[in-house]
Amino acid sequence: MNAEVGNMVGLVLLGVLVHAAGGCACVVWAERGGPRWVRGVATVTLAASELVRRSEKNRRRSLNRTTSDGE
Repeated sequence: MNAEVGNMVGLVLLGVLVHAAGGCACVVWAERGGPRWVRGVATVTLAASELVRRSEKNRRRSLNRTTSDGE
């Protein structure tokens, strides 16, 4: 049973990796003038990366506030 859960987690991580690599490939292809669907995937990929960047920046800011408040 536990091995099944480990296999499932591995498959999910592999799926995330494949989607990330595909999104990056679409960004490069769209930069070179790919079809409309590639430009759409590239736009979604870039928007998702921007959301991740902003959330990471906000998380670091909140961590800095809590550590500086405690001193």
